[in-house]
Amino acid sequence: MLSLADVEAARDRIGDVARWTPLEYSHALSEMTGADVHLKLENFQRTGAFKIRGATNRIATLSEAERAAGVVTASAGNHAQGVALAATRSGVDATIVMPEHAPISKVEATERYGGRTVLYGADYDEAQAKAHEIEHEEGQTYVHAFDDDLVMAGQGTIGLEIVEDCPDVETVVVPVGGGGLISGIATAVKGLKPDVRVIGVQAEGAASLPASLSAGEIRERDAVNTIADGIATRRVGDRPFEIIRERVDEVVTVTDEEIAVALTYLLERSKTLVEGAGAVPFAALLFEAFDYEAGETVVPALCGGNIDTNQLTTVLVRGLVETGRYLKIRTVLRDRPGALEDLVEIISERRANIYAIQHDRTSRDVAMNEADVEIDIETRGRDHIEELLGALRDAGYAVEVLA
Repeated sequence: MLSLADVEAARDRIGDVARWTPLEYSHALSEMTGADVHLKLENFQRTGAFKIRGATNRIATLSEAERAAGVVTASAGNHAQGVALAATRSGVDATIVMPEHAPISKVEATERYGGRTVLYGADYDEAQAKAHEIEHEEGQTYVHAFDDDLVMAGQGTIGLEIVEDCPDVETVVVPVGGGGLISGIATAVKGLKPDVRVIGVQAEGAASLPASLSAGEIRERDAVNTIADGIATRRVGDRPFEIIRERVDEVVTVTDEEIAVALTYLLERSKTLVEGAGAVPFAALLFEAFDYEAGETVVPALCGGNIDTNQLTTVLVRGLVETGRYLKIRTVLRDRPGALEDLVEIISERRANIYAIQHDRTSRDVAMNEADVEIDIETRGRDHIEELLGALRDAGYAVEVLA
C-alpha cells in the first residue's frame, strides 16, 4: 500500500514542475463557520489544479521505450491539463480523451499545453474506455487519473505541504472523485500526524463512496450529475478505495446548491475563484456536513480553479438565489399607461434593485388587454424576499417566483 516514503520521493521528482501552493488563513470564512479556517489554495497550482503533481510523478518514472511511445489518458479536464504539461516538459507525446461535453476552456487549455485531444463519450467513464482502446492500438502508456500509486503519491505532496505550513492542523477536508487525491493526502497527513482527521467529501450527484464503504466493496453509479465536474466519476478506484478505508476518518456529501453557495462565498468573502470540485470541501464545512469544534483548525483543500466562464455565471446566479440575493418573478399587468410604473414603485419602496425587465404584450399566455412581465431583482436575503413578495401580493399582484 502507498506509504509516506512514496509521497516524500514524489516531492523530490516534481519540485521543478509543480508549485508549493499557498495556505492562507481566512478571517471571513472563520467568522462564518466558527472554525479556524486555513485554505489550501491548489487553484494557484500550475494548470490551475492539483493534477500536475501526480502526472509529473508518473511520467518522471517512464522507461525510455515508454517515453518514445507516448502516453494516453482520460480526463474531464484537470488531469488532462496536468498530463499534457508534464508530458510536454518531458518531451513525451500525450493523447488526452475528454468527454464530449467537457468545458471548452479545459479542452483549449489542454491543447495549449501540448496535448492531442480526442472528444468522446458522455462522461469520464466512457472517455476512459476510449483511452484504453488507444492505449492498446498505439502502444502508449496509460496514465490513470487516480488508480495509480505514483499518481496518488504525487497528489499526496499536498498533504506534506499542509502539515509543514499549518503544524496545528486538526482536520483536513478533501474532495473525492476517483479517490486519488484523498488517498495521497491521507497517506501523507496520517504518516506525519496520525491524530489529524481526514474528511472526504463527494457531490451528491456523483457519490458512490458512502455506499461502497457501507457495503465493504466498491459500488458504481449508473450515471453522475453534478456541477462539480472535476469529481464526476461513477466509482472510486480500486487502490484508492483500500487506502480510504484504512486512512480516511469520514466521508460526507454535499448538494449542488450547497456547492454553489460555497463557491459564491469563496469568491465574495475570500476573493478566491474555484471550480465546483474546488468548492466542495468548504461546502462541507459551511453546511456542517461533519462535526467540528468551535475554533478547530480546519484546512479545506481547494483542489482547482478551472471553471468555465459560462458555468461560472450559472453557478454564481444559483448561489445568489440560494442565499436570497437574487429573485426572478413573473406577473401579469393590465395593459394601460402607468401599470408598469406602479409595479416598479412597490419594488423600489422595498429597496430592491431591478436588474432587468421583460415586458411582453404579445404573449399567448395572457389576455389581449394584458401584458406578461418578468423582472430580475437584487435582494438582501430571504427575509427581504418575503417582505417584497408580501407587498406585491397585498397590492393585488399574482406573483410567480421563477428563481
